[in-house]
Amino acid sequence: MQLIDCPWCGCREEIEFSYGGQAHIPYPDNPAELNDTQWAHYVFFRSNPKGVCAERWVHSAGCRRWFNALRDTCTYHFIETYRIGESPSFTSASLFPVTESQVSVPTEAGDRKTQ
Repeated sequence: MQLIDCPWCGCREEIEFSYGGQAHIPYPDNPAELNDTQWAHYVFFRSNPKGVCAERWVHSAGCRRWFNALRDTCTYHFIETYRIGESPSFTSASLFPVTESQVSVPTEAGDRKTQ
């Protein structure tokens, strides 16, 4: 069972939470000046990193408050949760980086080789 640490309620089961997308996406400065293509990029295009990323979550079956979380997309491990408007205490320098020997990539033949 995955536990998520709500900044207001403490650790709760994952089933109580809902994913809200990528965090820290700034709203356009002049939205009236955006054309359809620019709006589409703002609304639909997000990064899809392999590794740690900042996400928005809501405690939908609890306090119903939104918060941000740093989560590793490879392991699904939640590194830190923090309130909207706050900065994470975690920095990229404190990560446990994946070494090249741990990365496998598909070859042309379809088998996987370690890079």
